[in-house]
Amino acid sequence: MKTVNGKAVEPRPLRLADLSGVQGVFTDVDGTLTTDHKLRSQTVRSLEQLSAAGLRVVLVSGRPAGWGEAWARQLPVDGVVVENGGLFFLKDAKGKLRKVYLEPPAQRVANRQRLEKEVERVLAQVPGARLSVDSRYTEVDLAVDYNEEARLGDEGASRIESLLRARGVTAVRSSVHINCWLGRFDKLSASRRFAKVAWGEKLDPADGRYVYAGDSFNDAPMFQAFKLGVGVANVRAVLDRIDAPPAFITRAPEGRGFEELASALLARRRTARSRSRGVST
Repeated sequence: MKTVNGKAVEPRPLRLADLSGVQGVFTDVDGTLTTDHKLRSQTVRSLEQLSAAGLRVVLVSGRPAGWGEAWARQLPVDGVVVENGGLFFLKDAKGKLRKVYLEPPAQRVANRQRLEKEVERVLAQVPGARLSVDSRYTEVDLAVDYNEEARLGDEGASRIESLLRARGVTAVRSSVHINCWLGRFDKLSASRRFAKVAWGEKLDPADGRYVYAGDSFNDAPMFQAFKLGVGVANVRAVLDRIDAPPAFITRAPEGRGFEELASALLARRRTARSRSRGVST
């Protein structure tokens, strides 16, 4: 966790965030949009309301490409970054879904072949360790299940991370999996590429145009870069170990925390529109 003069920096309450310039939201999925591993109808409604209000919404997840394509087609979002930044989906001007990889084909093939071998070696060293069920739908990274169907605990997850990193593999935990990959990308670099390809914009997370919402270790690059990094309340479970904490935190955990953020953004949007029309609020 970040410290100032030797003291831990606690995230501030969401109500203290200046949301006046926000144009969109980048958000994690597991543990941020989901609640008890389920996507509640109220949370989907929040996504719908954000989109209807003209706010851009981009999902940024460690989940597989197969999941990302389904989300991009079926949810009210502008795009989906998956596999911790390995690739993303967006719709072009004609509404056609487009897939963009962060690395060229030859490099992806070589990395994937080596990754499978390295992960297999590590799994053999940790009793009970196994790939996540949905790893079969990945294209770039792989995921080791430690907290979805498996129960390896912090000790088991930490050992797997350590073994993978010793073999040159990037390994970072989400709330359910240890995502592992070879390649120079992460959630932040992919989000920057997404903004350039989708909107022709240079994403400067520090300028306050975009919020990032997350809850776990693999959200640290986003929390560090985004001036408006928001952790849903369950992020408190990892605040003493995360490389970079969020600047702000919601009162509620998981999907309810995201709904809290969405409500704050929508309220700020209504206030701004009322003032622009000369209506007293």
